[in-house]
Amino acid sequence: MKESGDGFVRADQIDLKSLDEQLERHLNRVRTMDKKRDEGERKERVSREEWEIDPSKLVIKAVIARGTFGTVHRGVYDGQDVAVKLLDWGEEGHRTEAEIASLRAAFSQEVAVWHKLDHPNVTKFIGAMMGNAELNIQTENGQIGMPSNICCVVVEYLPGGALKSYLIKNRRRKLAFKVVVQLALDLARGLSYLHSQKVVHRDVKTENMLLDKTRTVKIADFGVARVEAQNPNDMTGETGTLGYMAPEVLNGNPYNRKCDVYSFGICLWEIYCCDMPYPDLSFSEVTSAVVRQNLRPEIPRCCPSSLANVMKRCWDANPDKRPEMDEVVSMLEAIDTSKGGGMIPLDQQQGCFCFRRNRGP
Repeated sequence: MKESGDGFVRADQIDLKSLDEQLERHLNRVRTMDKKRDEGERKERVSREEWEIDPSKLVIKAVIARGTFGTVHRGVYDGQDVAVKLLDWGEEGHRTEAEIASLRAAFSQEVAVWHKLDHPNVTKFIGAMMGNAELNIQTENGQIGMPSNICCVVVEYLPGGALKSYLIKNRRRKLAFKVVVQLALDLARGLSYLHSQKVVHRDVKTENMLLDKTRTVKIADFGVARVEAQNPNDMTGETGTLGYMAPEVLNGNPYNRKCDVYSFGICLWEIYCCDMPYPDLSFSEVTSAVVRQNLRPEIPRCCPSSLANVMKRCWDANPDKRPEMDEVVSMLEAIDTSKGGGMIPLDQQQGCFCFRRNRGP
């Protein structure tokens, strides 16, 4: 195209074919850019929706538990009954920015582990939310604003409460042997699944196990869970709860998923006895005795040998001698519960030493 002296373009000199080609190339570039932008937004949206909840769908109700870093509430999310763990680490102003950053990193790790899990014996993760300065949450009494440092985890609500509470309620009567094995199997299957996903829970205890309305056990609280390290030396330090912690963890030695197997052994004893391990010892005494004297909870002599054998193998001092959790599942499935095997032997009306008020290790 050539421009004349008066600023007009002569129509008879316009190359329409060339102009069409230029226009098509320009439109193609625009379409490509739009497509890439749409794909980017779609990927960002999918990534966000993988675990991030929509706060407008969340209604928070009464507190059902209180912990060190926050509270657990009943709630409703998108029409479903849920439990909502609200974590607020900066409210009291007693923590440094570095401490808060560390706790938020731990929260992110919990979400990263939990949101990928899917098993009938693992509490179903629904979503989570990091701090948002503009967050408003619906309550039964209206809408309230949340502090900018709030974090929350939303999971399925399990009406049976903690396994620990259930055992305490049955402390005097104890549980039928069939119920003991079923509860133990639920927990063992859940842990076997976690280990198959390379996840080490690191805080296996009856407080962290929940019951649904059919008394199915579901593993919860992945606050200290992490993906198992390829190198055992990368997993050290005391993580867990005293009384349930394996000797290698108490000693600060490298450890792996077998620390969960040890904790399961303690839980199995607790489920059978409906009692607390080491009730007469302080934390420091437990730590010293477990590591140096090979202390373990005393197994009642009326406990069936098939179950006692599982306990002993799981809490062996040598992690390499402990079974994998899938083997534990097989051992429990092989136990015959049809003949009873409860806490009180048929030939012993007054029960055994597990009913003494003051019984020590």
